[in-house]
Amino acid sequence: MKIPFLSLKDVTALHGAEIQEAVRSVVDSGWYLQGVENKRFEQHYAQYIGTRYCVGCANGLDALIWIFRAYMELGVMKPGDEVIVPANTYIATILAITENGLTPVLVEPKLNTLEIDDELIEERITERTKAICIVHLYGRLAYTEKIAALCDKYQLKLVEDNAQAHGCLAADGRKTGSLGDAAGHSFYPGKNLGALGDGGAVTTNNQQLADTIRSLANYGSSAKYVFQYCGRNSRLDEIQAAALDVKLSYLDEDNQHRKQIAQYYINNINNHYITLPDTLPMENNVFHLFPVLCAHRDELHDYLGHNGVGTLIHYPIPPHKQECYRDWNHLSLPVTEQIAAQELSIPIGPVISLEQAKEVVGLLNGFEPGI
Repeated sequence: MKIPFLSLKDVTALHGAEIQEAVRSVVDSGWYLQGVENKRFEQHYAQYIGTRYCVGCANGLDALIWIFRAYMELGVMKPGDEVIVPANTYIATILAITENGLTPVLVEPKLNTLEIDDELIEERITERTKAICIVHLYGRLAYTEKIAALCDKYQLKLVEDNAQAHGCLAADGRKTGSLGDAAGHSFYPGKNLGALGDGGAVTTNNQQLADTIRSLANYGSSAKYVFQYCGRNSRLDEIQAAALDVKLSYLDEDNQHRKQIAQYYINNINNHYITLPDTLPMENNVFHLFPVLCAHRDELHDYLGHNGVGTLIHYPIPPHKQECYRDWNHLSLPVTEQIAAQELSIPIGPVISLEQAKEVVGLLNGFEPGI
C-alpha cells in the first residue's frame, strides 16, 4: 500500500533508539518478569491516568476479565448478575463478562456518535444489574454525566474499557481510565500506546480490588506458593513494560499528531455518500481510529485499496451475530447492525503525514459508487 492503514514498523521507529536501549537493558539484566520495569511502568501509568493503582497483565481482555473476577471474589457480583454493555464494541468487552458467568445486557449506540446511547440504559436496569461497562470505542469519550448519575442512583459499578483511548480526556479534565471504579487497558501493538507484543493493565483507586487482581493474574497468589484464589498466569513481562514506559513519555505528542490529521479529515471530507460521526472537542477524542460510514462500504474499501490506501473494517460482524453467541443471533439491534455494515476506518496514526491525509481526502471526495 502506498498509504498503509498503520505501519507498526514506522511507529516503533519514531522512538526506536530509546526502545532498543530499554529492551537491551532488560535482556542484560537477566530479570524478565515482575521486576523493576513493571514497577516503574505501573507507577508512571497510574500517575498518567490519574489513579492510585495500576496492575500490569498479559493483555487487554485479561484486564477486563480480572476486574469482573475480582468483584466476584470480593462478593460484589455473583454468577448471573447483569452488566450493561454497548452492543457496538469489539467482542473482547463482552467476552470478559461471559467468561465470569455474568450476563451481558446489550444496549444500542447512537448512530451519530457510535457510542452507547445513555438514554437507553435506565430502562435496561433490573435488580440483577451490578455494573455498567462503557467502551471508549475508536478513541472517543463514551462517558457521560448521565451514566455516572445512573451508577450513583442504582449503586452500580462503572467499568471502563479503555483499550482504544489512552490519553483521552473527559470534560472535567480527568483521563479515561480514571472515570469509573476500574478500567481495563490494552497495549496491543496498534493501540495509541502499543507494546511490542501483547500487554494490558488495570487502573483503579481501590486498593483491595488492585491487590485481588494482582493475585488473580499471578496464579491466585500474593505470596510465593500460597494461593488464595484459583487464578491464572497473566503477567506483563519486563520487555513490554520497558518499551511501554519509553512510549508513554511520547503518548500525548503522538496523540496530538493524530488530532491534527483528524481535524484535516473533518474539515475536508465532503462526499454525500460518506458520513462522519459528530465531532467532539478535540480533547475528548484521541482518534485511535477514524471511522466513516458509507452505505457502499465494501465498494469504498475496494476503491481505496485499488488506489493504494489501506483501510480496515471495525467490526464487520457485531457480537450478537457471532457464532460463539448463537443464542443472541435472533436479536434485532438495527443501529449496531447498520454500523457493522457501513463502518470503514481510514488511515490515522502518529506516522501518517498531512500530504498523505490530503491524498486520502482527495480519493474520498472523488468516490462515486458504481463507477
